[in-house]
Amino acid sequence: MHEELQERIEQVLRDKVRPAMGEHQGDIEVVDIKDGVLKVRFLGKCSNCPSASFTLESLVGSTIKEEIPEVKDVVLVTGVSDETWNMARSILDRKRAERNTNENRN
Repeated sequence: MHEELQERIEQVLRDKVRPAMGEHQGDIEVVDIKDGVLKVRFLGKCSNCPSASFTLESLVGSTIKEEIPEVKDVVLVTGVSDETWNMARSILDRKRAERNTNENRN
């Protein structure tokens, strides 16, 4: 049931939500679905948008709940995604290695 529900959610996101968010250079990812509560994270320009709560309520929540009655609530997860953290770590590691190489040359 969980896998089938997840597939239905992804289909609604793909067909009805992502096109609208894409017009604003944004996207959405599912973080978790449990006990009728769908947790999502906004990506791209939508992740820092001051209208995120409006988008969540008027677009994402209303569309998902209308199409998939098992979903009772949609919650926006804020904060930095794992992907962003990993990218930041990679950049810092590379800069640190460059700095160490330059210090060893001197």
